[in-house]
Amino acid sequence: MLEPLQYLLAAFSGGLVGFTLGLVGGGGSILAVPLMVYLVGVSSAHVAIGTSALAVAANAATGLVSHARAGTVKWRCGGMYAAAGVLGALAGSTLGKAVDGQKLLLLFALLMIVVGALMLRKRRSEDLPDVKCNRTNAPKVLGFGLGTGAFSGFFGIGGGFLIVPGLIASTGMPMINAVGTSLMAVAAFGLTTALNYAISGMIDWPLAAVFIAGGIAGGMVGTLAAQRLADSGKLTKVFATLIFAVAGYMLWRSASALLG
Repeated sequence: MLEPLQYLLAAFSGGLVGFTLGLVGGGGSILAVPLMVYLVGVSSAHVAIGTSALAVAANAATGLVSHARAGTVKWRCGGMYAAAGVLGALAGSTLGKAVDGQKLLLLFALLMIVVGALMLRKRRSEDLPDVKCNRTNAPKVLGFGLGTGAFSGFFGIGGGFLIVPGLIASTGMPMINAVGTSLMAVAAFGLTTALNYAISGMIDWPLAAVFIAGGIAGGMVGTLAAQRLADSGKLTKVFATLIFAVAGYMLWRSASALLG
């Protein structure tokens, strides 16, 4: 049973995660797992992963509503991406439950660094604000969805930090549209992973409820901030910087746990 202070820390953590999800469409689950383990004090890495997956899925759904009102969601693209990714998330989460929790966190941090570097590379093609998902690009969209879904499930995350660049690479849509659209897949992947972990009893339900409540308020603020940063062209840099910062911390903590 957790202490009252831990629930307060969970509410604060949820707010931070919700803000990040609204801001960059990803990074929420990147933050959720280490916050659950290192700040809230959840002793089991797998329970932290399962609980955060449920919380991130709920907060992503809230953020999706805000982005939909702002008109930044490409529904057809997001639906195709999410549908393929759910299959990958189911397979990945089944495999992830069998892997040591600290090793999962270490591998996760290494993957974050690679993705952050890729996001900072200059793109040769221009954004396509009016992009449509159809038979021409469907194989690419579905392929990226399946792949990122598998990674999402394996690491027990919503996968937004993979989904955003995946949507950009497969469709060419602008960053702000990728952020809004990615929340469809984040919610779908997170829910799939959470259900798989719930079957194994690896979710703390009261903790998840507190985390979600904090995330709702944070998500609304993050969505407003995303719209302002998108206009100034700084959103991609913010996204990559967030990834590098959290990856460095996770590498340090998980490596210390494995070597200590």
